Amino acid sequence: MTPFIAFESRVVPMPNNNIDTDQIIPARFLKTTSKEGLDKNLFCDWRYNADGSPKEDFILNTPRGQNAQVLLAGDNFGCGSSREHAPWALTQFGFRAVISTSFADIFKQNALKNSLIPIVVSPEVHAKLFTLPEDAKVHVDLASQTLTLPDGEKVEFPVDSFSKTCLLEGIDELGWILKQAPAIEAYEATRVSTLNTLG
Repeated sequence: MTPFIAFESRVVPMPNNNIDTDQIIPARFLKTTSKEGLDKNLFCDWRYNADGSPKEDFILNTPRGQNAQVLLAGDNFGCGSSREHAPWALTQFGFRAVISTSFADIFKQNALKNSLIPIVVSPEVHAKLFTLPEDAKVHVDLASQTLTLPDGEKVEFPVDSFSKTCLLEGIDELGWILKQAPAIEAYEATRVSTLNTLG
């Protein structure tokens, strides 16, 4: 993982509510343990025709859907079955944040473990974002936990402190434990010394 830094991006609107993980990445693509190539199957059943050709009117197949790093989704994003492949597919496509009014808890945790920021906003801000012109950009700053709209309005979003620390430092849970090695070794040395004294 690399440290998560602030960024600016256009927004890809997908107003559907209750987008579940089987729509994000259908179950038939879960046989792999690799993240590579999952971007091609992101929203596969919505994105392609039966013959495999891209649907021209689907947002990810349009110029607006290319090279944007923020997905603006409807309410209750990431519901359904648990699968880490869902944030894998989203990040492989290039998304670094998803904005919604709410997220399924398991999806939210999987996203945070894979450098994808789930940004919860109020219904008012959510509606305002859907009115943005195609070329408008938002600014995402994890350090300050703020989403800045094109008109300068700053919106704070929640992130638990442990996930935030890991993302900003570019480490996972194991990496965080390894960083505590000096403290662990010092404790173990003290413990062994104490046990020898008692023995």
